[in-house]
Amino acid sequence: MLDPLIDVAALAQALGGPDGPTVLDVRWRVGGPPGIGDFLASHLPGAAFVDLDQDLAGPPGAAGRHPLPEAGACQTAIRRAGVRDGRAVVVYDQGDSMAAARAWWTLRYFGHEQVRVLDGGHRGWVAAGQPVVSGPGAVVPGDFTARPGHLPLLGADGAAALADAGWLLDARAAERYRGEIEPIDPVAGHIPGALSAPTAGNVTADGHFRNAAQLRERFAALGIVANLDPPAAVGTYCGSGVTAAHEVLALAIAGIPAALYVGSWSHWVTDPARPIVTGSGPR
Repeated sequence: MLDPLIDVAALAQALGGPDGPTVLDVRWRVGGPPGIGDFLASHLPGAAFVDLDQDLAGPPGAAGRHPLPEAGACQTAIRRAGVRDGRAVVVYDQGDSMAAARAWWTLRYFGHEQVRVLDGGHRGWVAAGQPVVSGPGAVVPGDFTARPGHLPLLGADGAAALADAGWLLDARAAERYRGEIEPIDPVAGHIPGALSAPTAGNVTADGHFRNAAQLRERFAALGIVANLDPPAAVGTYCGSGVTAAHEVLALAIAGIPAALYVGSWSHWVTDPARPIVTGSGPR
């Protein structure tokens, strides 16, 4: 399997070659402002901006705050950013890889096989002394064809089943899992049976992903072991399917396939019949 990460040195070398990757800037903040301002001020040479809210998610509503985008709309946006079938893609955000992971997952779900996340993001690129440019840039439209279904996807029923009979990881901060606070969604708590696994545990203090061995150790502590045959049944969720994609990426680095509940907590709580628990235990 293609390594889902690329470091600054490897990307700099690839961009200097004749068949360099398409680079997408997906900087984003919860609640805004949109990342386009950061992009216009400074971005990697040749990069195109992709808006997580507009391009990598459908309209917010009953399906959640960042539901799965419709294939045609996503294809149009990704083509506009210059993505081509058969040409490698590298995605980056400011540095924690949250938004970049959602871009990685979305492109992989829609059938692009050569997608990597720049480990360390824009911050790591600048810290390494690599060049940046400003302004809108110029992009040649691509020919990417969106083909849904290339990564496993969960709905509410599937998430509940995994929480009961497999591993469903809650990627939010532990205090949100416990229901002590809920700054965004109308109800606090977690899905019964889910395990708390905040994404902060996937990365080092400077935002780089922990190595595969460290991630395998982390997930093994939750009972999830890599390279099982058949594979362990694992799923992830968060508030709206962004940090949960980061969890899927960390699991992939560890060699553990996982499904994403895209609607996540923001979808779960739209139905008052779905059970909710609070506290530190999974049940």
